[in-house]
Amino acid sequence: MEENKLDCILVPSGLFVFAVYHVWLLLTILRNPRRTVIGLNAESRHQWVHSMMTDPLKNGVLAVQTIRNNIMASTLLATTAITLSSLIGVFVSSTSSSDNTASELVYGNKTSILSSIKYFTILLCFLFAFLCNVQSIRYYAHCSFLVTLPTSKGKRDSLEYVARNLNRGSFFWSFGLRAFYLSFPLLLWIFGPIPMFVCSCTMSFILYFLDTTSSFTRELHNHSLKEERKHDDLESPIQPSEATQSENSHLQCPLLNSNNPVVT
Repeated sequence: MEENKLDCILVPSGLFVFAVYHVWLLLTILRNPRRTVIGLNAESRHQWVHSMMTDPLKNGVLAVQTIRNNIMASTLLATTAITLSSLIGVFVSSTSSSDNTASELVYGNKTSILSSIKYFTILLCFLFAFLCNVQSIRYYAHCSFLVTLPTSKGKRDSLEYVARNLNRGSFFWSFGLRAFYLSFPLLLWIFGPIPMFVCSCTMSFILYFLDTTSSFTRELHNHSLKEERKHDDLESPIQPSEATQSENSHLQCPLLNSNNPVVT
């Protein structure tokens, strides 16, 4: 096989493997979410919002601190992505005017056009990661206000709205993280199509074990949800009304509750 044709075969093949894995992951999240870590975490966040908002005076500080930690994580990834994008842009602009020969380590197409395409795809990848993390910060900041609002378990609409926004922020954070994962094969593409293809296959294989859950994890999650529901039921028993209590006390001691004097 000619050296210049390796990029036309191995690079699309590596991207195809990476894309097929994520299509399978998306279908699994939609059909059987508890089989994936993303779906299981989304359900846990949903239950967490219900636990926090049932008593905002007690859990408000904990909820805001937890969301603030997520905002800090998204801010770190967004700062890293825009910094790397700026560095790549400066590097491409500084090397485009100079006539540098291709490195001896690169085995593949060494034309200047393909080199520009490589850097451009990496730049787009980091810009996509930056935009996703910015959207994640937006949803997290919105939830930090909503999660401290006083509500009750009967108001399911407000609880579902906050949980949905929190999960959206987490999903955008996952999209940004996937863009960082995709940047590894694209960065290795600079050194040739063979490292890029090997990295794409290896990355997909590793992500499969990181994204799927075991039966033990699913059973532990179900057990924790059941314990939480039992705890909520014990904390909110059905209290008798004041009228019923007064009637019971009247039946137990009619002489003490009567307005007429006692005849002896």
